[in-house]
Amino acid sequence: MADRVLVIGSGGREHALAWKLAQSPHVKQVFVAPGNAGTADNGKISNSAVLVSNHTIVTQFCKDHNIGLVLVGQEALLAAGIVDDLRAAGVRCFGPSAKAAQLASNTSFAKAFLDRHGIPTARWKAFTNPQEACRFIISTDFPARVVRARGPAARKEVTIAASKEEACRAVQEIMQDVVTCLCFTDGVTVASMPPAQAHKRLLDGDQGPNTGGMGAYCPVPQVPEVLLEKINDAILQHVVDSMRQEGAAYVGVLQTGLMLTKDGVKILNFKCQFGDPQCQVILPLLKNDFYEVIQATIDGKLCSFMPAWSENSTAVCVVMASPGYPGDYDKGMEVTGLLQAKELGLQVFHAGTTLKDGRVVTSGGRVLSITAVKEDLMKALGEANRGVAAIRFKGATYRKDIGHRGIRLLKQSLGLIYKERCVEAVTNDVLFHQPKRSIVKIRGFTGFFDLKACGYDDPILVSQTKGLGSKLQVAQACKRHDTIGQDLVAVCVNGILAQGAEPLFFLTYFSCGKLDVDVAQTIKEGIAEACRNAGCAFLGREMAEVTGMYSSGEYDLAGFVVGAVERGQMLLGLQRADEEDVFIGLASSGIHGCGFNIIRKILLMSSLHYSSPAPGSCGDKTLGDVLLTPAKLYSPSLLPVLRSGHVKAFAFIAEEGLLEGISRVLPEHVSAVLDALSWKIPEIFCWLYKEGNLSEEEMAWTFNCGIGAVLVVQKELAQHVLKDVQRHEEAWLIGEVVAPCHTGSHIKVKNLLEALQLSSPQHLLNNAVVESQHQPRRNKVKVAVLVSGTGTNLAALINYAKEPGSCAQIVLVISNKSGVEELRNAARAGIPTRVIDHKLYGSRSEFDSTIDQVLEEFAVELICLSGFMRILSSPFLRKWKGKKLQLCKRETKIQMLSCTRITDTFLHFTEESCPKAVIHQEPVSVRADDTEETLSARVQEAECRAFPIALQLVASGAVQLGADGKTCWKQEGQNLGLQGEKSDCASSPVVLEPEENEVV
Repeated sequence: MADRVLVIGSGGREHALAWKLAQSPHVKQVFVAPGNAGTADNGKISNSAVLVSNHTIVTQFCKDHNIGLVLVGQEALLAAGIVDDLRAAGVRCFGPSAKAAQLASNTSFAKAFLDRHGIPTARWKAFTNPQEACRFIISTDFPARVVRARGPAARKEVTIAASKEEACRAVQEIMQDVVTCLCFTDGVTVASMPPAQAHKRLLDGDQGPNTGGMGAYCPVPQVPEVLLEKINDAILQHVVDSMRQEGAAYVGVLQTGLMLTKDGVKILNFKCQFGDPQCQVILPLLKNDFYEVIQATIDGKLCSFMPAWSENSTAVCVVMASPGYPGDYDKGMEVTGLLQAKELGLQVFHAGTTLKDGRVVTSGGRVLSITAVKEDLMKALGEANRGVAAIRFKGATYRKDIGHRGIRLLKQSLGLIYKERCVEAVTNDVLFHQPKRSIVKIRGFTGFFDLKACGYDDPILVSQTKGLGSKLQVAQACKRHDTIGQDLVAVCVNGILAQGAEPLFFLTYFSCGKLDVDVAQTIKEGIAEACRNAGCAFLGREMAEVTGMYSSGEYDLAGFVVGAVERGQMLLGLQRADEEDVFIGLASSGIHGCGFNIIRKILLMSSLHYSSPAPGSCGDKTLGDVLLTPAKLYSPSLLPVLRSGHVKAFAFIAEEGLLEGISRVLPEHVSAVLDALSWKIPEIFCWLYKEGNLSEEEMAWTFNCGIGAVLVVQKELAQHVLKDVQRHEEAWLIGEVVAPCHTGSHIKVKNLLEALQLSSPQHLLNNAVVESQHQPRRNKVKVAVLVSGTGTNLAALINYAKEPGSCAQIVLVISNKSGVEELRNAARAGIPTRVIDHKLYGSRSEFDSTIDQVLEEFAVELICLSGFMRILSSPFLRKWKGKKLQLCKRETKIQMLSCTRITDTFLHFTEESCPKAVIHQEPVSVRADDTEETLSARVQEAECRAFPIALQLVASGAVQLGADGKTCWKQEGQNLGLQGEKSDCASSPVVLEPEENEVV
């Protein structure tokens, strides 16, 4: 026999409840008390004037009208015990008891309950006095502050404040949207509903005052199925079990407001019924008979009647409100266009409406909820907005961007599905602060990936983490950020390709001193584009502002990729090459990886800018454009080839030197011979070879020389595999595996010099004609370092001199004291040492003359004074004029927390009776928490950076001492690592005075 049902309430939620119940064949009639214009004489649905605040009257009404079921929409009635009273009178009622409803009605009870049972929630304290609340907020060190109002402001829910000041303001103004997860529960079993999110702010873009809700959408991309299951088990089920243990079994609908944090999901608040407007987007997706679900819940049989939900469908609800809402608003305005909206296939749920003379007029703040159900979020929002456009009443207020958070996530590739893979992401837009490291996180996230949906039988996961090193500094100097993201994806994805792994998803970490939104957005777009090209999901990014660590415009970027390969196919990169196997080389797009350290040093001694025209036939491109060309993505084109079984090994070379890359796939029992004439070397490498004064060996060990990746294949299969590769990539047969070579290098590159000559550009970047490649190469300048045991820069100079591109060779270290650490360091590096004890000489000139004789013995051309504590005589200074470099420390004071002694550091020529001719100086920022010890340590680090740069500038001839005793630069050029512009001989020395908060 069909039942009569009573729904208590008058809003859009109650209209949706009645609408769904009326669809059941078990329901004869639905009364809504007090109802609205939408529930008045609408088929099975009609209104009732019963006084719902009086439980006795409601009970009598139910008996008089043979009501078989009561649904209570209003939380205040649940807290007042209406369910208890109706059940005591024998009336079946759906909802929690007053004791159980305390989860929503009593915040202190709810928080204490969560603490008792170890259910994750934020730290808390309750107040009735706003002044006391503000004092408490100011005294806390909580990383986030959530303020929730009760009583008359209950509808405004919570505020999540990024600062104490904002939290204090939130005591008076409650605002913030949260993701809500709802469930049916019979006190034992929990049946989750699809997650929904309401938009509380009045206007588009989350602007304007806070409201009861201007729309909602369901489901939300932020909460995928995997996370929903965890929420169901770890939170919802835990709450229900704990309530039952405390003797307050919870029966009905439980709604939780959830915060997704770095520490996991935490509960912010509860509601003990469907939220409004969440109800209007959840119930349209319910496939079961709503009446039957409710009866199973009341009878404790929910486990045998679990609700099912529409798949591949999204519901969007847009609320239309009266002008002036949420403040004072007019009533009695006629509503038209309802029939047109219905003809569009939309469901219009009434809230603040009433009938007057047969016309629908406004009677409340929120007037209507227009709900559309479509296959995706964008289409559902579009249909809902069409319905809103069809309906009219004077001054109607509504939003056009409901669901914008979900849409933004989808557009950012968060939660996108690539190749039918189920990939979704969870994001957290809440700012929080970690005082100890002064880090403000802009975005945190949790990602989930459904590996079963990828079709693997026995997969092995392969991961790779990479950064871009010095290339980031070049991008920042050029203010070019559009290729960096693509580069990051390429080096990570190509790295796992060595194991035959297919990329599944990608994540990034971005940190900076101060966030530049445009820069971060440009990088993110590049990453998203590269992920699409690679066929993997861009799952998310972590961003952090780290104060005091980065200069203006600086940032760091790292990437992380996870891929998969079937266990039986994981055979690549295991050094299976044998004699007579062949190398197939794939073209690189340019320079990547460690080569940028050398490039920056080459530019230091040249006359070039990043904005200078690129060498040769590069068109209108600048040098910066060429250097920042991103690495190629080989995964889409090579993965089928690698999985064909015809490839023995694969190595990605673009980020390192050619020889080092090939050595990773070459067993010790064989060698390799490559012929550089067999592939095309880009002109940029030829320019680097000449401009950097590099040897063939240095080129092959430092740069990829035009080969981005290599395949090792059997000789018989080489042509077949080459043709497969050439369908998508430029590739060549570049060499072969040979018998082991017991002398010299394990890998030999033939004809590299000739190949560089053939590919050499016709003009250098300064438009001068390239000189013959056969001219004698520049010899390195022979350098002696004078020490006294107090310096700390010798190790940095030794390391610099060993690097490719260095124009200096340290041939001697002299100390006036025996047994000092610098002598031991030099000996370990194979550098000759001499001890010339000044105490054994009768005069300074005699001591200096002995030093001079030793310098001539080693044919020294340049002297570096590194902590040398003796004053040199005038004859010695005149002889070595313009050939001596010294690190100068000028004592000064800067007011920080207290007056602390610090040091100015710069490199200069050492001359008699003339101003110091400064070559280079290094800035060191003063931090608020610096002590003399910490600042001195950073100044020492700056010295170790500055001295090699100054030595390179002088040894390369880029700078010299002018006749007037001032620094003279060869040509005006770009300054990498310097803190000013180069000047000519007539200009003043390059000197930067410290800012108030800096030392140099």
